[in-house]
Parts: sequence; C-alpha cells; structure tokens
Amino acid sequence: MMRLFIDLDICGSQCEKCRVLCSYYYHQQDPVNNGIVSIKELATYAIVCRRCEEPHCVNACPKEALSQQKEKNKLLTRHSMRCVSCKTCSHACPYGTIYPEHVPFISHICDFCLNRRDKPDEPLCIKSCPYGALSLKEDQGDLGADTFLVGEHMMVHGKHWEWGKA
Repeated sequence: MMRLFIDLDICGSQCEKCRVLCSYYYHQQDPVNNGIVSIKELATYAIVCRRCEEPHCVNACPKEALSQQKEKNKLLTRHSMRCVSCKTCSHACPYGTIYPEHVPFISHICDFCLNRRDKPDEPLCIKSCPYGALSLKEDQGDLGADTFLVGEHMMVHGKHWEWGKA
C-alpha cells in the first residue's frame, strides 16, 4: 500500500516558512489552512512525544482538547473542535515536544489525497515541497532505520525518542 512519507529531518529544519500547497478543496479556499500542519503534528506526536506517565500537556489544557490514547501506546490526540490554540499544552510539556506552530486555531486535516491518487500526477503537497520532504512510498515491511508507520496512511522518518536511549 502506498503511504504519504514525510521526512521530519528535512521538514521544518530547512525552510523558514512552509511553502507546501494542498489540493484538498477547502484548503485551496484558504491558503493558511494547509493539510501539512496536521501531518507534521501527528508525526511529531507519534515519534517525538515522550508519552509521559503523567501527561502535563493533557492536564494543562483548559478545554480538554488534548488526550492520550491508552490503547495506542499513549499517542497524543488533539481534538481540533475543542482546541482554542491557547498553546498551554506546549508550555506545559517539560520536554518541549509539542511545538506551538503545530497547535493552530484553524482545523487542518489531511485526507492523504486518497480519492485523488488515481490521477497520473502525485499529490500537490509532494510536488510543491521545495526540499523533497514529502513523497509516496510503498510499505514493504522493512522500513529501515528511523522510519515508522503512523496510522494507516502515513510513514515518517525522524529521530524517535526511546526510554532506554535518553
């Protein structure tokens, strides 16, 4: 199965401002609302977050917009309809793994171009990324070093934090 691949070592480290475009209809109407933000947020929660036993970020949220999914190895989830972008979670995280730029007020949702992949062109986000941080890759089992599956449609490369190696 083809997955959207994001290289977090490239994404955000080489560009001052994201220039990635999005073909999702509602994102085209408002260029500030870009699906890449939700991809970066999910990828960061999946491989950078320390998954604390007592999550200060979750406890600090005044709107209960952040939660840990116990059944998914304590993966963080931000409920965008509750989030007011106060960034309290970002300030409360003792490890600095909730980046303020990933907690916007506008809801950013990526649909992974699932219903538009039958076209010969690759998704607009991939074509418009000037540093090649995005691509479509086949999930073939052997992912290689520092590459992880996140959800059903995404593959992420980046340095993963692990308890025993901190």
